[in-house]
Amino acid sequence: MRFDVSAIRRHLAIVLFLVAGIVAPARAENDIRIQEEIWALPLPLPMFAYLVRPVGDGPFPLVIMNHGVSLNPTDRSFFPLVEFRDAAKWFARRGYLVVAPVGSGYGAAAIDIPERAIYGPFFSKVGKCTNPNFHDAGLAVAQVDLWIIDYLTAEKRIIPKDVIVIGQSAGGWASIALSSVNPPQVKAIITFAAGRGGRVGGKPNNNCAPDRLVEATADFGRTSRVPMLWIYIENDTFFGPDLSKRMHQAFTAAGGRAEYHLMPPFGNEGHFFIGSPDAIPLWSPLVTQFLDAQK
Repeated sequence: MRFDVSAIRRHLAIVLFLVAGIVAPARAENDIRIQEEIWALPLPLPMFAYLVRPVGDGPFPLVIMNHGVSLNPTDRSFFPLVEFRDAAKWFARRGYLVVAPVGSGYGAAAIDIPERAIYGPFFSKVGKCTNPNFHDAGLAVAQVDLWIIDYLTAEKRIIPKDVIVIGQSAGGWASIALSSVNPPQVKAIITFAAGRGGRVGGKPNNNCAPDRLVEATADFGRTSRVPMLWIYIENDTFFGPDLSKRMHQAFTAAGGRAEYHLMPPFGNEGHFFIGSPDAIPLWSPLVTQFLDAQK
């Protein structure tokens, strides 16, 4: 099946204005008002996004939040439209326009044709564990971040050189990949439980080619110069402390700039730390200190 991408982009541009602002402004702490919206982004691969921002015209500094990956097409079809709502609102209350894109092949865009989606392919596969391609899978999602930055810059919604990228799990891996191309608009990157190939076959601490993942991390570190904050959790059964420390050592030894923090166990599964509102008081001091250092 072939799709008229130009027609889809025109349609989504219309949808953007129809759905933007459908959620009423919310009263935030310190009497700051924020606005939650659902956007349809007319990118080369169109996709939906949750957006939250301070009430007003802007432009605002931008935060992009990259979600993780499911290799199961049925799971992708039920992917939530808003995964990091509480964390996103925390950044919006501090003056950021936050965009959390729902990747191509997820949610409503995965219902009809799970493997290809309605608007574009699911492009985050790494292949077989005997020969995984962690490198290109990360860069593919990183390209989406660059499209979002370009689009919002053209719309005069954001301050072009004041962008922060945040990612969880595979979204964190994409954020590490993005750092390797050093986009001039991005001043800092924060990752939570970043990696690929975790829990193979659904088994805890069963990783797909961990040595290859460490090698790919070092490869990104050779060119990465963006300041980064890496947050991992002790009871993460996707990317445990031993593996995450190896990744960090390889990245920084190759020349990358990354602070590493290992948080105490959180709940039954630390991998989804950022998705819990109860985790905000735990990670927000680290994030605040890190971002203040980038000013």
